[in-house]
Amino acid sequence: MLSFEDQRWTTLKGGYHVPYDPRPALMRLEAEESVVVTWKELWNELHHQGDVDDASYAVVPHLVRIYVAKSNIDWNFYAIVSTIEIERHRRKNPSLPDWLAEDYFQAWNELVRLALRDFPKVQTDVEVKTILGALAIAKKQLKLAALISNFDDAEIDEFLEDQLAWSQIYDERR
Repeated sequence: MLSFEDQRWTTLKGGYHVPYDPRPALMRLEAEESVVVTWKELWNELHHQGDVDDASYAVVPHLVRIYVAKSNIDWNFYAIVSTIEIERHRRKNPSLPDWLAEDYFQAWNELVRLALRDFPKVQTDVEVKTILGALAIAKKQLKLAALISNFDDAEIDEFLEDQLAWSQIYDERR
């Protein structure tokens, strides 16, 4: 894992493909300071209209490290790491740097354990979707994960009605 003292942080790029040093945001998240504002910053800086870059990849092991110690479920954690992984596969985004690959994939292995720990405790639809999306990614089901992560309820309803003629039947049998 890239140490916070490593000077590479100052040269890493975020979702706008410009330098972004996420260490202060990661430290605030770890200290549970300004959590809502910090998540907003991380979302804005690490992902922009499908774009991610090396800073986005470098935060994943740290987010997992931070989240391991948390007992509360935060959909932002699952959603942002899933978004980064989905977008990593777009041709326009840079490849995962070799120096980061081992830590990045180890973090994903740990994320599966966390998702399985958290899933029985989920309370909201967004928690269900983000954890299922992360698990789909971990099982190499990237397309399924993209659907789970990117479709809202209205889009899912429309698909079910148009393609499967299913939504009304399901609702009636609930």
